[in-house]
Amino acid sequence: MKRILLMLLRNILFAPIWFIRICIYGKSDKYTEEQRYGLLKRLTIKANKSGRVKIESYGLENIPKENGFIIFPNHQGLYDVLGFIESCPNPFSVVTKKEVKDVPFLKQIFTVLKAKVIDREDIRQSMLIIKEMAEDVKEGRNYLIFAEGTRSKEENKVQDFKGGSFKSAVIAKCPILPAAIIDAYKPFDRNSIKKVTVQIHYLEPIYYEEYKDLKTTEIARIVKEKIQITINEFNK
Repeated sequence: MKRILLMLLRNILFAPIWFIRICIYGKSDKYTEEQRYGLLKRLTIKANKSGRVKIESYGLENIPKENGFIIFPNHQGLYDVLGFIESCPNPFSVVTKKEVKDVPFLKQIFTVLKAKVIDREDIRQSMLIIKEMAEDVKEGRNYLIFAEGTRSKEENKVQDFKGGSFKSAVIAKCPILPAAIIDAYKPFDRNSIKKVTVQIHYLEPIYYEEYKDLKTTEIARIVKEKIQITINEFNK
């Protein structure tokens, strides 16, 4: 975690203030989702600059104009969500697995995002979270969920996407936004502080009319293939 230490050291005077503000925003209900997201975006941009991480965003025009969509990216490491916070102009929440909900710093970020924690070993709890997420999306909230279930150990090779992750989209009848991330494993999952560039590609959204007759496993396969093709094209 050398890069996290670098981020903290380069902002040693401001880090305590940032942490306090994040805690306040996370615990209070008086802040709007836009205000909470705006705070995280400002702090993430500063942290990335200090940590020698550059974000390159592509396909921003593919992000649906109206809120109420779900981002389905590949999953590479602990850094992934931070990359999307800097990159994505639309506020979103996230579904995270219980194993990382208490990781320092990420825990506070998840609280500000009002993230939902899923227990992959508890099918009943998982389905409850999926349904809650779908209802939120119907009301205009955006979500990000990693359909692989766990981060890939093969860098830019995408693992199989789990069909169950797409049930929320089917219930909400919302746009599915595939997103390909490249080299996001490098910032936090490599013990290095070398300059690194993370690419985020927003692909064309898939609307309900296009996937309503498909099984969730078929949707999962299509989204995975689109992402892997993009990674193969741009990972040079």
